[in-house]
Amino acid sequence: MSHRTRSGSPVRPLGQRRWLPALLLALLLVLAPPAWALDLKVNDVTLDPCPADDVAAQPDLRRAAAPSCYAMRGTVLNSSRKPVVDTDVFALIVDASGEPVLQNRSRVGSIGDVPPGRSTFALRVSVPAGTPEPIRFRNVKARGFSAPVRVRAGVDDELLPLEQELAQ
Repeated sequence: MSHRTRSGSPVRPLGQRRWLPALLLALLLVLAPPAWALDLKVNDVTLDPCPADDVAAQPDLRRAAAPSCYAMRGTVLNSSRKPVVDTDVFALIVDASGEPVLQNRSRVGSIGDVPPGRSTFALRVSVPAGTPEPIRFRNVKARGFSAPVRVRAGVDDELLPLEQELAQ
């Protein structure tokens, strides 16, 4: 038995309104456009011990069990015409025997927003104590987004020492 409205037309159950999901998706895309992931080229990467005056180096607190601090520096190329935001750097960091140093993760850190063109970056990497040196890296990549995906830092937020060094 089918139900009818007062005008005599049949009433369709909600599941038969095929246009409704498409309308909801279109509305969602208009109100909150997606943040597409973008890959950036990374070049000239170095991995050196943190400077002795860096806060993370903690020369007065050196212990046999303390993790070692390394600074990963390089350049990143944003070939698009728009800034790439919330950019993360990924790399495989290995010890002298080729074993991964950072177990089960390849994200090294965040370099924030990358303007169009070539930019420099620096990240602090903590390596577990007792890791056989030399520490090496492979497969360095950067990936960011076309729109913010994280809570943004405020204007009054302080820069880390490596970021301050790059800003000067």
